[in-house]
Amino acid sequence: MPNSPADLTIAEFQDLIRQRYFPTDSARGAPGTFLWFTEEVGELAEAIARHERGDDCQDNLEEEFADVLAWLNTLANITEVDLTKAIAKKYYDEGGPRGTK
Repeated sequence: MPNSPADLTIAEFQDLIRQRYFPTDSARGAPGTFLWFTEEVGELAEAIARHERGDDCQDNLEEEFADVLAWLNTLANITEVDLTKAIAKKYYDEGGPRGTK
């Protein structure tokens, strides 16, 4: 683990999620986990909307971002995707998504 949470890498976070939740997550499977992920994305959308209206709670916004990231890591774990390698390949080796300026 990193010396402090500020030093946490993507690989370390993915491993943390794997260690804590993999048996339950893998039993649920990718389709069920994707439903949980989309629910968290919806909660993030609501938190962003509150933020844009000025009636938000910053703590809730941060919590929802963290939840979405955790569920994304869960999906990566149960589908055997190494996010660090995927990000490096897409954004470093291949130069990022197509159609960007």
